[in-house]
Amino acid sequence: QGAWWDASRVGLASPPLETPHGWLMFYHGVKDTPGGCIYRVGLALLDLNEPWRCVRRSTEWIFGPVMEYERVGDVASVVFPCGSILEPDGETIRVYYGAADTTICLAYTRLSQLLDWLEEHSVSSCDIPGESIIT
Repeated sequence: QGAWWDASRVGLASPPLETPHGWLMFYHGVKDTPGGCIYRVGLALLDLNEPWRCVRRSTEWIFGPVMEYERVGDVASVVFPCGSILEPDGETIRVYYGAADTTICLAYTRLSQLLDWLEEHSVSSCDIPGESIIT
């Protein structure tokens, strides 16, 4: 990934959410810095019918450690999504995440807001167009 925000490593977070646009997946990305690792959250959209195919992947993180409880704790500068729920209204998303390996937190967002953001801040494939992300 070069100098991207998730250049050091990426990993799965919560199971993907089924949406009319595809499977929306939160993932964590890590960037090693001279001051230590920073764990942030990104998005990927997988094909609805072929979920092993990545349609879009964020080039920027959607949220990272900002608050003191996210920056200071057992492991500093970590936000790590653990679960997500698409509410019955089909729009509200709850994201449960760990902060600094010390606390559990809850963030709210809207599906339309995430999809709009992903459209502006993404590449149109995960790695190689048409290649499976499963090895």
